[in-house]
Amino acid sequence: MILYSFRRCPWAMRARLALRYSQCPVDIREVSLKAKPAELLALSPKGTVPVLSAGEQVFDESLDIMRWALAQHDPQDWLLRADPLAADAADALIARNDRDFKVQVNLYKYAERYPEHSREHYRQQAEPWLAELEARLAQRAYLFAEHPSLADAALLPLMRQFSAVEPEWFAAAPYPHLRAWLQGWLESPLFKAIMAR
Repeated sequence: MILYSFRRCPWAMRARLALRYSQCPVDIREVSLKAKPAELLALSPKGTVPVLSAGEQVFDESLDIMRWALAQHDPQDWLLRADPLAADAADALIARNDRDFKVQVNLYKYAERYPEHSREHYRQQAEPWLAELEARLAQRAYLFAEHPSLADAALLPLMRQFSAVEPEWFAAAPYPHLRAWLQGWLESPLFKAIMAR
């Protein structure tokens, strides 16, 4: 199996998380986004990462890669099979993260490209999302259970990006449970392993 990846890409990051957690033996090929290899484009003409080539199967969406990996091996029940209602709610949360929060992170991170509003304005637009996650994490260690789930791993990379835009603001913001959740992930052996150069 070959995973075409870019180390700092949030979508590639979450694919690597699931593959590593699931103990899938995969050869990770770091690609230059400015000089995409021909073999990547042959597998997925859209030319984005991550792309997983698994025998006859090719997956070029990070969530599909995550689900495929968890179908192979899911020792902590990241898919929340024991709680179908929670699994459905997790899917809905991931969809909102990938649709709405992704846009907010881009506006906030690259505010100079969107001068219609200030960086502070873009940050404030994202704060209801942060407050919602804070409320969830005030009830339990992870978003849907006392153990990590697909949602935690899927939301982690964008939240990491968001927190790094203004680290001093994030460190003082009224989201202690969200900060602890993020820090726990960033300090975990799993995350450190997938970010190793």
